[in-house]
Amino acid sequence: MSTALDQTLDALADPVRRAVVDLLGEEPRRAGALAQALSLSPPAMSRHLRVLRRAGVVEEQAHEDDARVRIYRLRPEPLQELRSWVDEVSAFWGDQLEAFRVHAEASARTKTKATKKARRPR
Repeated sequence: MSTALDQTLDALADPVRRAVVDLLGEEPRRAGALAQALSLSPPAMSRHLRVLRRAGVVEEQAHEDDARVRIYRLRPEPLQELRSWVDEVSAFWGDQLEAFRVHAEASARTKTKATKKARRPR
């Protein structure tokens, strides 16, 4: 697993940060709007945004009308890397489960044949 993916998973381990990602998935927002939407204090929101920013999940940009205001938006790359990893793991387990199903069905057929053979009169 890559360091970037580890950082993404660490950042998304917190339910508040996942809620921030959900909100930013709708539209870019100011930190104050995020804090208000999630009923958090501005300092608490600032800490969560710092974690997301350091992990590369979100980016901040100065508002065009007021450089003091920061607008936060999602960065697609970390989430695409996460999706690729989940797809790989899902494919692996899908293959493993399919192989197990084939094995189980073959075993069941073998047992059925053995049972029928044992029941035949000699």
